[in-house]
Amino acid sequence: MNKALFSSNRMDWETPDDLFERVNKEFRFTLDAASSHENAKCKRHYTEKEDGLSKNWGGETVWVNPPYGKELPKWIQKCAQEGRKQNTTVVMLIPARTDTKAFHEHIYGRAEIRFIKGRLKFKGAKTGAPFPSMLVVFRGETE
Repeated sequence: MNKALFSSNRMDWETPDDLFERVNKEFRFTLDAASSHENAKCKRHYTEKEDGLSKNWGGETVWVNPPYGKELPKWIQKCAQEGRKQNTTVVMLIPARTDTKAFHEHIYGRAEIRFIKGRLKFKGAKTGAPFPSMLVVFRGETE
């Protein structure tokens, strides 16, 4: 097995425009919580330097395509916490790894899960992702 297919030096692959546009039509995002200035999907966004993990997302409709490395469980936990806040919706794009502790503690039975058919081709990538992906939707209570 070629281990290069399952690893990458990059953790910040940009969301494909067609996927974001389709999901944004439904949710109308107000904040991109994990981006760079170059790949932000919303006017309001947090970069790595601004540290979206440390910010309050309450009252926002948030798009999150987090770094997929060792920090991913922290992002999943943060999305779950923020997504429980009143008038807050958080949609995250992550690998469909249903065997992880984070999936079972924060997603399964607690959020809406939308599996993406096929493999995404992230912007800047030469080939499709070596893993399946899913959208996870956390919806806080509305007033």
